[in-house]
Amino acid sequence: MTENMIINELKPFLRDAWKKAGFHMPTSVQSSAIPLILEGKDVIAESPTGTGKTLAYLLPVLNRIDPDKRNAQAVILASSQELVMQILSEFQKWSEASGITAASLIGGANPKRQLEKLKKSPHLIVGTPGRTLELIKQKKLKMHEVRTIVLDEGDQLLVPEHNATIQNIIKSSMSDRQVLLFSATLPEHTEKAAKELAQEPETIRIKKDETIDAAKVDHIYFISEPRDKIKIVEKLSRLDGLKALVFMKDIGNLTVAFEKLTYNQVSAGMLHSDQKKQDRQSYLKNFREGKSKLLLATDVAARGLDIKDVTHVVHFDFPKDLSQYVHRSGRTGRFGAEGTVISIITDREERELKKFCKELGVEPVQKELYGGKILDANHKKSRRAPSSKTTQKKRR
Repeated sequence: MTENMIINELKPFLRDAWKKAGFHMPTSVQSSAIPLILEGKDVIAESPTGTGKTLAYLLPVLNRIDPDKRNAQAVILASSQELVMQILSEFQKWSEASGITAASLIGGANPKRQLEKLKKSPHLIVGTPGRTLELIKQKKLKMHEVRTIVLDEGDQLLVPEHNATIQNIIKSSMSDRQVLLFSATLPEHTEKAAKELAQEPETIRIKKDETIDAAKVDHIYFISEPRDKIKIVEKLSRLDGLKALVFMKDIGNLTVAFEKLTYNQVSAGMLHSDQKKQDRQSYLKNFREGKSKLLLATDVAARGLDIKDVTHVVHFDFPKDLSQYVHRSGRTGRFGAEGTVISIITDREERELKKFCKELGVEPVQKELYGGKILDANHKKSRRAPSSKTTQKKRR
């Protein structure tokens, strides 16, 4: 099936929304997944950050919903409140003029308001696992017409603390339901757990999306002692037009870094799993709207979030492996836009960084911050050590 044929298989409201969005070709994961989902097959899909996974399941799920039926027909589960709201935002964009309605169910939100939403019999439910199961058990969310269940960022959902919840939600739906799992990474244990929940699933693995224009992304690095890394981030914050995601692995260090930046009057936000919902939403909103130039985040807290126009990704803490380097870095230079990936590393991490970049076919360049600009690391030598010819001319 050609790319145009895939979109032409969808209902008119989706074809219209596709044209309105200005899209031309579906991405690799969309081309692979959409026909399978339309056929009713279970799908387990792995595809990197920024390759259009949400639309790969959302378009065919919307296509299968009958707006004339007054029941929930599909449930999308996500691991964080922010991801739920992001999916709901995409739904609103793509369901225009369809008659399809949706409701979000998230922990921490007002339960009464969510019950009012459910009384209106929405066709699509987007929720976090805990609150969704709670409302199923209370018989407020009726699952007897649910034909499709989606696990978005499935590797974050199929973990020990969520496993039983996910299983109970799936079992409460129709016996011939369709189970779809999408994730940026698909560890062996996640794939195994997914196969136990699905029925003869098709597995899709996209390592690199050739349909997306080669991103104009520079990979650069600064050598620094651990204690001086925050000074580099502070200097980076002064760059014009910067909108940077700064990845850190530890909530404690992230909080300390945020406090230091705030003390030095640097406009920054932070994102981690121990925050209050209101704080996370506020920091995300400020970053999206350009009110803060930096967003310090852990890998888990940032998973699945689509933040547009990120100019720089900063590896404050060195990634644990190539996969983490790729998924963090994929936040900038999306769909052919320009971007810069910055690693702030120690001397001993330099060899590992070069190894990662070699596998990706890119050349990392060492830089320094000087006079409010990012310059080649050898610029000072060339300024301070004029050639012998220049010196002789001055003497004459």
